[in-house]
Amino acid sequence: MPTISISEQEVLLETLKARFHKNMQRHPNLNWEEISALLVAKPEKLWSINQMELTGGEPDVVIFEGDATIYYVDCAAESPKGRRSLCYDEAALNSRKENKPAGSAIGMAQEMGIELLTPVQYRKLQTMGEFDLKTSSWVITPPEVRKLEGAFFGDRRFNTVFIYHNGVQSYYAGRAFRGIISL
Repeated sequence: MPTISISEQEVLLETLKARFHKNMQRHPNLNWEEISALLVAKPEKLWSINQMELTGGEPDVVIFEGDATIYYVDCAAESPKGRRSLCYDEAALNSRKENKPAGSAIGMAQEMGIELLTPVQYRKLQTMGEFDLKTSSWVITPPEVRKLEGAFFGDRRFNTVFIYHNGVQSYYAGRAFRGIISL
């Protein structure tokens, strides 16, 4: 099980605490002491959240309407810089013969111990702020679409949240993925 050092943990917890207090609208009725205790008790999740932070995701506590689960979600204004230019999944990556990207969104998420947002979660996140105004983010794609070589991504344009489709092998400098992990 990967872990982070005590000094890395202290720095991460201070960063997360500041972000938590700055964005209370994402997690009303929660307090930092409870969240901090949950994080310290689950070092494998803290490692994953640190990976989210290191790749530019700016993870924060999020409570989605209609769901009592406490999540950490990438809340950077634009898709995380450290996760861009990835195709959707490993099968798409392996099928590319030329101009292969460095990896895949699904593969990187698995390595980080997180998941991609679903289209529903992506839309709910967009009610808490304006995200992906210049970039886009891969989201979980239903198997029946993936079987047909397609994948979904989302962004916000014209003050509207869109979920689009693309071929799974495609990748763009402005597309990454937003991760989620439950506590």
